[in-house]
Amino acid sequence: MIVYHGTTEIIEKPDVKHSKKYLDFGKGFYLTTFEEQAKKWAIRKAMRQGKTAVVNSYEMKDNLEKYRVLSFAKENEKWLEFVCACRKGESLNADYDIIIGSVADDDVFKTVDMYFRGLWDKKKVLEELRYYKMNDQICIVNQNTLNEIIAFQKAYEVK
Repeated sequence: MIVYHGTTEIIEKPDVKHSKKYLDFGKGFYLTTFEEQAKKWAIRKAMRQGKTAVVNSYEMKDNLEKYRVLSFAKENEKWLEFVCACRKGESLNADYDIIIGSVADDDVFKTVDMYFRGLWDKKKVLEELRYYKMNDQICIVNQNTLNEIIAFQKAYEVK
C-alpha cells in the first residue's frame, strides 16, 4: 500500500523522535493513504515556516498482524477520548506500535473542541462529526516498526 507524509523536506529515513507530543495520536511518525491530505499538511507546514512543501511517498506493508495495532474503524467515543487525551499531552500510545484512525483536522477539531471545553457532550459531538468527510492517519509509534514496515519511494514539491 502507498502512504504519504506531508512536510517541508525529503525524509528517506523517517523517525518517531522528531514528532510533536500534542497530536491526535501522540508522538509518532504520521502517514495517510490520502495523497491530497498529505499535500494539505505539507502546504500548511511550509507556509508557517516559509519553506517548500514536500510530499514523501512510501510503500507500507499490508500485513500488520505481528504488531500491536490500535485501529479506530470510525469516530466513536473511544476515538474521541483518545484524541482529546493525546491533544492534552497524555501519553496513551506507549502500548501500541501503530495507531490508525480518522484525522481531527482543523474543521473536525472545532467540533471536537466543543467537547474538549465541556460545551457539548460526546453524543452531540459524534452526531456532528457525521457531516465531515474524514481522512485517515496512520501513526507509527515504535521506531523498529517504522523501520520494518515502510520503504521510501519518492518525494516531490507541492505548489
